[in-house]
Amino acid sequence: MSKRPLAATGRTVPLLRAGLIAGIVVAAALYPLAAVTGIGAKATAHAVEQKTDILREALPAETSYLYAPDGKTVLTMFYEEYRQYTKLRDMSPNIQQAIVAAEDNRFYQHHGVDPKGVARAFVANAHSSGVSQGASTLTMQYVRMALRDSAKTPKDVQEATQQTSLRKVKEMRMALDVEKSLTKEQILERYLNSAYFGHRAYGIYAASQIFFSKTPATLTPVEAATLAGLVKSPSEYDPITSDQKDATGRRNYVLDNMTRLGYMSPDAAAAAKSEPIQLKLTTPANDCASVPKKFNSWGFACDYVKNWWSSQPAFGENRLERMDKLRRGGYHIVLSIDPKIQEAAEKNVGAQYGSPFANGIVVTEPGTGRVKAMAVNRTYSLDLDENPPTSNPEADPKVKANYPNTVAPLLGGGTLPGYQAGSTFKMFPMLAALNEGMPLSTTYNSPYRYQSKVYDGWAPSNASGAMTGVQTMWSGFGKSVNTYFVQLEEQVGADKGVRLAEQLGLRWRTDVDRDHASPQKAKKWGAFTLGVSDATPLEMANAYGTIAADGRYCEAIPVNSIKNRDGTPTMYRTAGGVEREVAKPRCRQVVNADAARAATDAARCPTGDTPAKGGCGGWSTADSVRGTVGRPVAGKTGTTDSTRSAWFVGYTPELAAASFIADPDNPFNAVGDGQSQIPIDAVAQTLRDALKGQPVRQFTPPSDQIVG
Repeated sequence: MSKRPLAATGRTVPLLRAGLIAGIVVAAALYPLAAVTGIGAKATAHAVEQKTDILREALPAETSYLYAPDGKTVLTMFYEEYRQYTKLRDMSPNIQQAIVAAEDNRFYQHHGVDPKGVARAFVANAHSSGVSQGASTLTMQYVRMALRDSAKTPKDVQEATQQTSLRKVKEMRMALDVEKSLTKEQILERYLNSAYFGHRAYGIYAASQIFFSKTPATLTPVEAATLAGLVKSPSEYDPITSDQKDATGRRNYVLDNMTRLGYMSPDAAAAAKSEPIQLKLTTPANDCASVPKKFNSWGFACDYVKNWWSSQPAFGENRLERMDKLRRGGYHIVLSIDPKIQEAAEKNVGAQYGSPFANGIVVTEPGTGRVKAMAVNRTYSLDLDENPPTSNPEADPKVKANYPNTVAPLLGGGTLPGYQAGSTFKMFPMLAALNEGMPLSTTYNSPYRYQSKVYDGWAPSNASGAMTGVQTMWSGFGKSVNTYFVQLEEQVGADKGVRLAEQLGLRWRTDVDRDHASPQKAKKWGAFTLGVSDATPLEMANAYGTIAADGRYCEAIPVNSIKNRDGTPTMYRTAGGVEREVAKPRCRQVVNADAARAATDAARCPTGDTPAKGGCGGWSTADSVRGTVGRPVAGKTGTTDSTRSAWFVGYTPELAAASFIADPDNPFNAVGDGQSQIPIDAVAQTLRDALKGQPVRQFTPPSDQIVG
C-alpha cells in the first residue's frame, strides 16, 4: 500500500477540521430539506452524539456455526446475513486498495467528510429537485451500515437508510466524530465486514467465499477489483447472473483507479483488465437442512439445538429474539452428539426407512443431561415429494406422510406431543413411593383384574393371568403387573407420581394430558401409571438417566459448549444472580440417592439382570437385554392398548437410552405385537456397541433400610 498522508495517522488538523464543519453547515443550508429543518439544533446534536457512541462499539451481524464434537468439523451455519468477521491483517492488501479505489479515492486525506465530494454533490444536486449525488465517503458509508445493523426497530432502519438531506447531514456529523475515535484501519476493517456484495454475501469473507471459494487473504487484484466494484450496485454489476459486460466494465474502472492511486503499475493494470472474470462459486450451508449428507441423521440433533435455543432466556425474552441472536450473534456451538454412540444408534434402529412406523432412539448421559445420540428411521430432508400420502384417515389426501423424508422433531425437543409410553410410566409412582420411604419389599396381592376404591371403580387388568399373585416392587416391575402398580399408586398418591414426572422433565402437550395432570385432577389420574400420557424418547431417556445418576436430574442439553464471537464462553445470569455458562449442565437433586438406587435395583428385573437385594419372580418382559448388553443394565418395557406403540427405556451407570415404535401420523395405526421387540433390541444393541471396550461399572446397591 502506498504511503498515506498525515491524516491517516489519526492526528487532527484543527484548522482543517474547523473548515470542514463550516463547510458542512454551508452545504447543509444548500441541501433543500436541511435548510428548513434547523440542522445544528442541540436536540439533534445530542441524538447524533448518542448514536455515535453506539457506532464505536457496534459490530455487524455475524454467522453462527454449529460444529461436530471435535470442535472443528462444521455441520452447518445459521444466518440471515452470511458474514464472518475478518481482521484487516487477514485481508489481502489488494482488497483494501480496491475498495478505496472504488468508493473513496481520498479516504486517507479527509477526516470523515470530503469537502471536494460535498462540493461535487452540491453542484449535482443544484440541478436536481432532490439529492442526486451523495458525496459519501467510506466513513459515511460505514456510519450508515452500522446504524442499519444496530437498528432495533423498523423506524431505526428507515432513518438509517432514507434518502434525505437531513439523514446525509447527520451522517456527516457522525462520520467526523467516528474518525476522532477510530483509526483509518479500524474504519476500513469495519467497512469491509459490513458491506453487501450481493447473493447474501455480507462482508468480504462471505463475498470471497461465495464468488471465489477462497479467503480474503488470497484475493488477487482482479478478484479484489471485481468484488470492490459490486458494492456500488450488487445487482447491476453482478458477474453471476449478467453477461459480465457491466461487471467487467466496473472492475476495469476500479483497476484504473488503483493505477491512478499508485497501487498498481499501468502494465499490471492492463494485464489484469485483459483477464476475463473467472468465478468459482460456493453456496454456503444454512440451517439444519444443509447438514452434510454423511451426517444426515445429525439433522435431527441440529433441529433440537434450534428448539432448545429458542427456549433459553439467556438469548432473549422471547422465541423471536432468541432465534435472531442465533442467526446474527456469531456464536460457535459444539454439538454434544458422540460420533461412536450416534453410529451405534443409527445402525441399531430396527424398522425399515420405508415404514410408516417411526422407530427412533435417544441416548443421554446421566449426570450431565447431554444428548449423545438421536437416530430415527427417517431421512432428514425438506423434500417430501416422494413421500406417500399420510396414513391418517382424517387428513386431507394431499397431505404427505412423514416417511421416508421429514424434518419433524419425532424424537422430542419440539412441539409434537410424542407417543403413549405405556408401562414405562410405572417408574414414576414406584420412584415416588420409594422417595416417600416405602420399601422395595412392599407387597400386594395382585389379581388379574383389580377394582379401584380410589379411582371411582376403575377396574384395570393385567396383560396375562400368569401375573396373578403376591408381588413386590422387584417382581411387579419385572413382570409389569398393572394391578400391583394401581394399588401402589393408590397408596402413594397418583399426584405424587405426576409431580415427580414433571420434576424429571416430562411436559404435558395435549389438552387431555394437561387436564388430567392439573392439581385439581391429578389425584384421580389412576391410569397415569399405565402410561396413557404422551411422552417423547428424549424426555424418557433423560428421566431414566436421572435414576442412573442417583436421583440427580440434569436438564437435557444438546451442546458441549457455546462461545461468543470473541471466543469467550456464553454466560447467563440465574434467578439468584449467579453468572453461569449456558452450555454447562444444570442439575439438581430430585429424589434421594437411596430411593433412586432402589428403583434401579427393581429396574434390573425387566432386563433379565439380577438385582443386588431382591428377587424378580422368575421371569421378565425383556430378559434378552442383559445378555445383549453384557453388563449391569436396568430398564422397562412399555406397550399401549392393541400395541399401538411399543417402548423400551434402558440404562447403565454411563448411558440412558429410550426407543419407541409408533405411527406419528396416526396413533391408532397399531404396530402390533410382532414389532414390540424392536425398541428392546434397539436400546440393548446400542448400549452394547456404545460401551464396547469400556470398563464394566456396577450399580450402587440400595441400603438395607429401603429394601425392607
